[in-house]
Amino acid sequence: MPAPEEALSAQNMTFTGYGGAQINAYRSLPAGDGPYGGVLVIHHLPGWDAGNKEITRRFAARGYNAICPNLYARQGFDVDPDDAAAAAREAGGIPDDQFVGDADGAIKALRALPTSNGKVGVIGYCSGGRHAFLTAVSLPVDAAVDCYGAFVTGTPPEGFPLKVTPLVGRTPELRCPLLGLFGNEDKFPSPEQVDELERALQAAGKTYEFHRYDGAGHAFFAVDRPAYRPEAAVDGWRRIFEWFGTHLAGG
Repeated sequence: MPAPEEALSAQNMTFTGYGGAQINAYRSLPAGDGPYGGVLVIHHLPGWDAGNKEITRRFAARGYNAICPNLYARQGFDVDPDDAAAAAREAGGIPDDQFVGDADGAIKALRALPTSNGKVGVIGYCSGGRHAFLTAVSLPVDAAVDCYGAFVTGTPPEGFPLKVTPLVGRTPELRCPLLGLFGNEDKFPSPEQVDELERALQAAGKTYEFHRYDGAGHAFFAVDRPAYRPEAAVDGWRRIFEWFGTHLAGG
């Protein structure tokens, strides 16, 4: 049964990431002995902010150990999230190999918890959706959720600040079931780009489930932004918890 919200705990922590770097993270845990599945929460491009920490607590409230690493830790532990995000964008974003190394450290930290059941899922929003897919083709995870991840397919437009390449060619390497949640008004990824990813998943014989929402664009989960779409977000959250409930149970 899910842990009641008032029974969770939350704190900052550090773990060892890519190249031996110390990465700070926000960790939230349910009360009790478990065993619990783990969720790696990957923040969006604007950074390691209050909204992503709230999402991390939400997973703990539903009975999951959850960690949200600060992907911009190398810009400084005490740097304002907006400033850290700006510095990361100016540098071209987070290199894929660096991200995978940091994600690997976070996944190991989740599995090392005494209340872990050994299973870990990954979820990401915006640029974090691409990172969730990258995790799922690179590391041993048990379930993945891509919330409108840009440039899993498609090429960034000219002048785009991030140096990213599409990942769709790595679809045959996908290691776990994938849930995708997308807005039909989004441009990155566009409905056509979502179609391209779906065709690649079908061709590779992968287990996946996609849901697309009319009237929703990018960032429809973000409650503090004008892009928030309550109907899409409520349905999306229901599907996320069903997905993780299916694939992260047991041990």
